[in-house]
Amino acid sequence: MRIKFFEDQSAIFGIVLAGILLTPQALVQANWPGFRGPTGLGYTTEENLPISWGGPAKENVRWVSQLMGQGHASPIVWDQAVVVCTVNWLANVEDRKKVIPEHHVTCYRTSDGKLLWDTLVPPGPWLRDDFRSGPGGGYAAATPVTDGKLIYCAFASSVLAAIDFQGNIAWRKPIVPYSFDVTLGSSPILYGDTVILFCAMAKKEDSRVVAFDKTNGDIRWERKLPQMQFGHSTPVIIQVNNRPQMLLVASGMEKAGDALQSLDPADGRLLWWCRGEGDASSPAYGQGLVYFDDGRGGTGVAVDPTGSGDVSETHIRWTITQRGEALSSPIVVGKYLYRLRTPGFLQCWEMATGKELYSERLQDISTAWSSPIADPKGRLFFANAGKSYVVQAGPECRILAVNDLGDGNHPSPAAARGRLFLVGMKNIYCIGTENIGTLE
Repeated sequence: MRIKFFEDQSAIFGIVLAGILLTPQALVQANWPGFRGPTGLGYTTEENLPISWGGPAKENVRWVSQLMGQGHASPIVWDQAVVVCTVNWLANVEDRKKVIPEHHVTCYRTSDGKLLWDTLVPPGPWLRDDFRSGPGGGYAAATPVTDGKLIYCAFASSVLAAIDFQGNIAWRKPIVPYSFDVTLGSSPILYGDTVILFCAMAKKEDSRVVAFDKTNGDIRWERKLPQMQFGHSTPVIIQVNNRPQMLLVASGMEKAGDALQSLDPADGRLLWWCRGEGDASSPAYGQGLVYFDDGRGGTGVAVDPTGSGDVSETHIRWTITQRGEALSSPIVVGKYLYRLRTPGFLQCWEMATGKELYSERLQDISTAWSSPIADPKGRLFFANAGKSYVVQAGPECRILAVNDLGDGNHPSPAAARGRLFLVGMKNIYCIGTENIGTLE
């Protein structure tokens, strides 16, 4: 291990906070603690995010800082820290398939982008040779998560680690067995005093979901999923009839009778399941329905989450046929469901009925992997460090702005205190207007 130190060191839209139930709600909402924010569903309470940035004048670009390597994990924000996971092969490495790269967890100061610390996490046991999954060879695909005390990060060498806000490793656990398909793409999430990692494997007998103790990494509970084929989606925790449900989606890109499973996040008890397809995309929730698909085309399903057991014949409300790859996650804003698919087609449906309202091209958007976020004004940010779009939610496609930072990559944006944080191939960017002041 090597650590470098530098000079300085309510749930929106009726959704509960995604599993960070022991942290004050206002504090969590003011930050961006994990994949897709405080709810895990892409919603932000920020009302003053800029809709225009970049260009020749570098409009609203507050700062730019260099990354320590590459990856497509999304950034997270807590108080004065924005945290990013990347990997880096040393310059003398000739064959990247024979060497596990350095695993970097880097922390930048939110106010000015100053690098505060850079921690190297000792890699896990999995030397990978399939780099289809993006920048950094897919070793840094999972987004970290934090409760404001520790930062929990997973890398695709099959390792999970907890790091404090001074850059010290609190604990580290290899994830064994590790028959992941291509990469470890599911991001850790928090519930109560546990950090939960979904491991849907290429070898079905290895599939499982594990809850680790946040303070020491000990296993608190584990549920084997021996019938579940591989997937890369991140679990989502929703509140149904005042009780939490954790939604898992995976079926190995094939139809399965239990592609969507709902578990009690306190102990892993199975609540209900539904047929469909699942792989790369997390589910969406709104208007009392859960929507899921596998991100590869095929069938999209909307299901009422109030049932028990096999709800495939009783609680599915509608299905649609997806066209083309859509590795980002869907989002529900008001009455509408939105889905971005390759090569940049934005589709919109009525959430209650599944009626398609439009399919419009977001011309030359840099990636369809980055998941959108939505603000209280109904503005959808299909944002990345390359060419991005801001779209007004509604039954018609109304583009508010098109922006470009020239550093396209797949990470989803983070939003906190009036600013957007975007991770590119080379740099991390802070986007904000002049009149919001500093974050200190």
